[in-house]
Amino acid sequence: MTATWAYDLVLCLHVLSAFTLVAGVVVAGVGFEVARRQQGSAEIALLLGLTRIGALLVMAGALGAAGFGLWLVDLGDWGYGTPWVDVAIALLTTSTVVGAVAGQPAKRARRLARRLAADRQPPSAELRSLLDGRVALVLNYCSAVILVGIIVDMLVKPGS
Repeated sequence: MTATWAYDLVLCLHVLSAFTLVAGVVVAGVGFEVARRQQGSAEIALLLGLTRIGALLVMAGALGAAGFGLWLVDLGDWGYGTPWVDVAIALLTTSTVVGAVAGQPAKRARRLARRLAADRQPPSAELRSLLDGRVALVLNYCSAVILVGIIVDMLVKPGS
């Protein structure tokens, strides 16, 4: 394995990006789950606003982890045919797509909660439906499980 200052710096940035990605998932997930349990539109809007910050952290972390990860492949002694590298790329792509699809109802819920809160209205049936949608919930959890798979793949490096 190449042990240069450039490799060490890129590895550090890759790991920092991965932590940012995981932190974003935690912020978004916890914020959404707590919002689901609230009774007032203003509280729901506030918490879903925090999930937006989590989503931005996820995007920044995913872009950084992918970019720095690809750079590490270029700097390291392995290539794109290495099984654990290809698995990591496929899993990150899958997790990103699944998470983006699953996040759409939360985005609509945030906008609706903000409107309801501005009008001092209680949560509507539509808002509750967006918050309690099973498909989005399952997809969000699947995306998080895939991220755990990426971490395991990075630590174990099967096939190397």
